[in-house]
Amino acid sequence: MFDLSGMTALVTGASGGIGSAIARSLASQGARLALSGSNSAKLRAFREELNADYGHDHVEITCDLSNATQVEELVPAAVDTLGKLDILVNNAGITRDNLAMRMKDEEWDAVIRINLEAAFRLMRAASKPMMKARFGRIVTITSVVGATGNPGQVNYAAAKGGLVAMSKSLGQELASRNITVNCVAPGFIRTAMTEVLPDAQKEALNARIPMGRMGEGEDIGAAVAFLASKEAGYITGQTLHVNGGMAMIS
Repeated sequence: MFDLSGMTALVTGASGGIGSAIARSLASQGARLALSGSNSAKLRAFREELNADYGHDHVEITCDLSNATQVEELVPAAVDTLGKLDILVNNAGITRDNLAMRMKDEEWDAVIRINLEAAFRLMRAASKPMMKARFGRIVTITSVVGATGNPGQVNYAAAKGGLVAMSKSLGQELASRNITVNCVAPGFIRTAMTEVLPDAQKEALNARIPMGRMGEGEDIGAAVAFLASKEAGYITGQTLHVNGGMAMIS
């Protein structure tokens, strides 16, 4: 695919369904990873699996993205462990779905804090070593609902839409230093959560997708690997939609 040999990456939410697929895609192309998540046992097991499959001596860094202090410490810890930071992948996120009229303040706050604010803090921190190195790739996982909206997800859609606008702004700020800032927006992706849905609900979801099926985590991993590569050096401030044609957004 794209050669990432000699490059280092920090991936948040790395042990989840999409996060682990992203990590595998980057590792398979030669990158050395700092895997971040809140479940230390799950993270450690995935790191050992990744090391066995791809080598490169990957590391794990536990971080609670709802804790601002831990978030501020994450990038410096990754740089200290890896020696440098070439790629930041903001993948971690949560949902707290509810209709707007019933949404509690804490449901709004939790989603904005983890999905939007933590990503900003990590982007800000990563910008410093990347600017010094005059090279960097920042890739943030958004969502199709950040562009289309979705009933019951005003908090999630607001956060995902905010990530796109934030990436465009930061992309303009960092472009002169050879740092690109882009987003990947998944549609319906087959994960452990979607696998437990009733067959009728899966069929209804698939009917909304021109390709007739959900995407795979590997589809998102491939998109991230491309945007993280040197070959994508003239692409910044863009959102790559990976949704099987469900929403054809220009």
